[in-house]
Amino acid sequence: MRICVGRGVAAWGGLLPWACLMGALLALAGCANKPGEASAASTADVMTASDEPEARKRARIRMELAVGYFEQGKTDIALDELKQVITIDPSFPEAYSMRGVIYMRMNDLRLAEDSFKRALALNPRDANALHNLGWLQCQQARYSEAQVSFTAAMANPMYQDRAKTLMTQGLCEARAGRKADAERSLARSLELDAANPVTGYNLANLLYQRGELVRSQFYIRRLNNSDLANAESLWLGIKVERKLNDRVAMNQLGEQLRKRFPQSRQVAAYDRGAFDE
Repeated sequence: MRICVGRGVAAWGGLLPWACLMGALLALAGCANKPGEASAASTADVMTASDEPEARKRARIRMELAVGYFEQGKTDIALDELKQVITIDPSFPEAYSMRGVIYMRMNDLRLAEDSFKRALALNPRDANALHNLGWLQCQQARYSEAQVSFTAAMANPMYQDRAKTLMTQGLCEARAGRKADAERSLARSLELDAANPVTGYNLANLLYQRGELVRSQFYIRRLNNSDLANAESLWLGIKVERKLNDRVAMNQLGEQLRKRFPQSRQVAAYDRGAFDE
């Protein structure tokens, strides 16, 4: 199973606080995946379309409807569709995994955790469920458990979203105060997905906080020179260039910030000279 939304660019405009990262961190189950993809690593043969039982085929169709409703923000309808999926095929792990994603988006972490654990009871190697369970545990400051979940997700050789899990793991490690581990995880994630603005920004920000200004400059310049730059990334770039005493680069970024995001809080801070904000 693979995530069916983008890499989280829509959510990237509000990187902080943590809740704004949900679209970029959650692995959405149940669409654009081939039959048996999630559990193929734990079976002798990969299930193909011709092998899939009729009940699973019908459940998968309703699953796709649930995903569509969820992406439109119609969570109640998506949950109703998932009830139908589970009624048709109660052994469909992706249905429970996606239900957990919806409950997580609704901030009902107890029901979300129960859903992820149901998915994992059916398929212990469901990397998406493990990833999402790890992020849930991180939000509850259960950092050791989160590390176990992320590691288990990465252990599935068929898992295709390693960059996402490494990014999420890095953010969790930063939240736990393990800055060196966070830097390694984010750097590994960026190696796999060099264009991800969430990863690039957070790695640059972490390096800035640690006083590694030249390395921070490298990553934030790369982001700000792309189409994915936003007010948050330009503001970080300004602060980095200021610390490095590059007034030309700092003023150029300030002009971009004022022109592209004139109503942003970063412009107000720039005008006040409040570079510690």
